[in-house]
Amino acid sequence: MKMRALVDWVRVVVVVGAIASANGGGGSQAVAAEAQARWWKGNLHTHSLWSDGDDYPEMITEWYKQRGYHFLGISDHNILQEGEKWVTVSSNKFGTEALRKYLARHGENWVVRREEKGKTQVQLKPLVTYRPLFDEPGKFLLLSSEEITDKYKTGPIHINVTNVRELLKPRGGSNVVEVMQNNINAVFEQRRRTGQPMFPHLNHPNFGWGVTAEELMQVRGERFFEVYNGHPTVHNEGDTNHAGTERIWDIVLTRRLTELNLEPVFGLATDDSHHYHTNAVGKSNVGRGWVVVRAETLTPAALIAAMEAGDFYSSNGVELTDVKRDKTRLALTIRGEPGVTYQTQFIGTRKGFDPKNQPVRGPSGDALRITHRYSADVGAVLAEVAGTEAAYELKGDEIYVRARVVSSKLKVNGSVAGEREMAWTQPVVTGVK
Repeated sequence: MKMRALVDWVRVVVVVGAIASANGGGGSQAVAAEAQARWWKGNLHTHSLWSDGDDYPEMITEWYKQRGYHFLGISDHNILQEGEKWVTVSSNKFGTEALRKYLARHGENWVVRREEKGKTQVQLKPLVTYRPLFDEPGKFLLLSSEEITDKYKTGPIHINVTNVRELLKPRGGSNVVEVMQNNINAVFEQRRRTGQPMFPHLNHPNFGWGVTAEELMQVRGERFFEVYNGHPTVHNEGDTNHAGTERIWDIVLTRRLTELNLEPVFGLATDDSHHYHTNAVGKSNVGRGWVVVRAETLTPAALIAAMEAGDFYSSNGVELTDVKRDKTRLALTIRGEPGVTYQTQFIGTRKGFDPKNQPVRGPSGDALRITHRYSADVGAVLAEVAGTEAAYELKGDEIYVRARVVSSKLKVNGSVAGEREMAWTQPVVTGVK
């Protein structure tokens, strides 16, 4: 049997044997519990030719797996990778190049083509078909994901769902909060009905200035949002009038924990990648943001349980070897690089903070739908520590404390020029009022 034919035969056998369990909560990824939890690196926001990415999901998945990621969710807009879908090669700027690479890697017997009205089309492989090429118990896991792409008027409101089972259509609503709440509720209704672990997270709140801190803080059940997104047009840093995503995080944490009596929100870092053939500032590329989750096994259930407990950190470059969080102490250890310096800032809000805030007003004096301005008490830097070991002993008056690590190293191919490698821990919540 020739090598190409052998490879194709193996693929068919693996696919047929895995179809029945590929979409389950644990599926073929179930492994014996390890004696001790470990760190798993993954990206939860990625796009392919199933929506507005410019490459095939098999090629994208291989990139992540080859570079040490352990899990990946390809979250295309308002679609799951199932059923029959064809893409026209010429409809994408890099369509011809993408097809050439795809054929070179996977061969004529894997790539299905047809001519339609004089144009070449390629049939996309569903997740259930290509997943067995990559899933390995304890080594790599593909998650079924979707980006619910909704809006209020002209403002984009996008919510990712990790480990989704069934397609969720945008629910809409009469205002920004209602749009978010309706979609969040739909995720948890599916979770309750199916018993499959899954969770929603709000994507890039500053994309199109779609969501303010005051709107996000009201949403019940929303436990995650993107504090860092690698797309170049999502305004992680904000601008003169708009709060950056870290500032939004501190405002939301402070008011949810003290005023609204709601659970904390955790911060994710993601790629939101769309462009796979040209790497540059201004492109939405891979390898910019990720989460690192501490769990005993590489299964959807274990990863989601750990994330819902806040047992993970987010990064765009800095690697942590340990994070310790309890009611009295937040400590971390950085895997240092030669010639690179690190500064850890412990950030939080103390009881008795100044709660006053003011809306941002336009030239006519009208309040704008923009995150309010708050006092410096909200999200204050409580301590700074240089080096690869950093710890903060809680004094007892903190509402929450989180850590941000800033390195001296410029990020290679950052989303914006001058971006530095950083990492973010999840907050330690100590109490209210």
